[in-house]
Amino acid sequence: MPTSFTVAFVLGATPGKWSRVWRERLPETPIELVPSEQDEALAMLTAGTADVALVRLPIDRAEDSDRPLAAIPLYTERAVAVIPKEHDLAQGDEVTLVEIDSAHRITEEWRAAVDLVAANIGIAVIPQAVARALQRKDVVSRIISDGPEWQVAVAWRDGSVDPLVEEFIGIVRGRTAKSSRGTAGGSEAEEAESPKRAPRASAPKKSTSQRANARSSGGKAAPRRPDRPAFNRNKRRKG
Repeated sequence: MPTSFTVAFVLGATPGKWSRVWRERLPETPIELVPSEQDEALAMLTAGTADVALVRLPIDRAEDSDRPLAAIPLYTERAVAVIPKEHDLAQGDEVTLVEIDSAHRITEEWRAAVDLVAANIGIAVIPQAVARALQRKDVVSRIISDGPEWQVAVAWRDGSVDPLVEEFIGIVRGRTAKSSRGTAGGSEAEEAESPKRAPRASAPKKSTSQRANARSSGGKAAPRRPDRPAFNRNKRRKG
């Protein structure tokens, strides 16, 4: 068993909460968090200098390698536009891609892009978590209402049977300490190909007649008519 457990993570990923859970459950195994660029994190993973990595999809699974990678999506990040503070687009709460395209769009690496935005060179589109990490006073971030999204995932070396890797995957997926462990193998790797969770089982469909009755009553049971008073046939007529 290794003396420590190493987690490489990209800019904007926040492994702090998971590392706290790790220290509570496995106090005898120190956890080391290593901030990295995407390519560096994947290289560390492939080389074995990192046990897992928090990265953004897609990744090169290197299936032709002797150490292919597997990954499970954890959450989705929204895109934001990083805009010079005095720019017209900075006045609203949200922007659109059409509005961004009307200005010069910066495509450099994210750290460099924010510096260029601050120099009033143009506008950058980056993940919201990255914008928070690189926040500065001379730029603002605005949600892109129709913008792209990024998925942050936990990646590991495919075929790994290390129980510590399984434990970390369980922690980031919200498994409690009393839950049984899964296997960090093919089934979890397959989930990365289909990141969306399966929909909940739907209620049985109504029959045509049931739908027709529901429509005729507005979806509610028809109210019961009050009983009419009995007609008294013996009542004399006036006059």
